[in-house]
Amino acid sequence: MNKAILHLEGLFVLVLSVYFYNQVSADWLLFAILLLAPDIFMLGYLINPQIGSVLYNVGHTYVVVIPLLLYGILVQDNLVLSIGLIWAAHIGMDRLVGYGLKYPTGFKDTHLGRV
Repeated sequence: MNKAILHLEGLFVLVLSVYFYNQVSADWLLFAILLLAPDIFMLGYLINPQIGSVLYNVGHTYVVVIPLLLYGILVQDNLVLSIGLIWAAHIGMDRLVGYGLKYPTGFKDTHLGRV
């Protein structure tokens, strides 16, 4: 049941991010180009699983995204806001399909279970 709730949460974040992205009239080409950009954080796995999991988790948590969104709203910077929404959409998409935060034991070990 908890896993299903986390998948549903991912769906909501993805849908809301896309909705608000559309509301700020941002460029959909930018959305398409940057949607998978947060996966660059998985390059840490080339060093070792411990560093890989830390870097991946930094790029796949709302702890970084929410301040970025707030900054974009407060200073009325649509580019920063757009990047934050794309990033949130990516995280939501990952959660929806079952990719979670990583444990240092290996890439396939996540808080949502083994991928």
